[in-house]
Amino acid sequence: MEIVTAQAPGREVTALYQAHALSLIRLAYAMLGDRQAAEDVVQEAFLGLYRRWSKLRDPASAPGYLRASVLNGCRMVLRASVGRDDRVAGELPWESAEATALVSEEYRHLLRGIQALPPRQREALLLRYYLDLSEEETARSMGVRRGTVKSATSRALAALGRRMQEYS
Repeated sequence: MEIVTAQAPGREVTALYQAHALSLIRLAYAMLGDRQAAEDVVQEAFLGLYRRWSKLRDPASAPGYLRASVLNGCRMVLRASVGRDDRVAGELPWESAEATALVSEEYRHLLRGIQALPPRQREALLLRYYLDLSEEETARSMGVRRGTVKSATSRALAALGRRMQEYS
């Protein structure tokens, strides 16, 4: 009986990984601009969930736990990297020259604009419009009030709109 319960979290977390890992990696990448760091943050979130599975009150809350864990991991990476960015200003961390050529200039400009937003605005914007979460779900994921989500999203959209107008 003990072996069966020990395997259950593995199956559950594996199913969650298959369902949510890609979108969480995309979220972390949009936050960090670094694919390897994004993958590391997501892996740590799933490992943390696996370790704490027995303390999870409701398995249905696991996706929200993972989102919050990924955002916290991104915040930690961003704090640790302040002032240590080795990239050339304005350069995006694409994997290859071929990948850079395939991505339109407008899309690159949009990504630069999103990555230039303050972290809280970036989080709110990505959770609301990239992951299509409600204001309430976004607030829970960010650990803030719904009004904070509204104002952060509004400011992010305004800043991004100004940046895109400058581009066009």
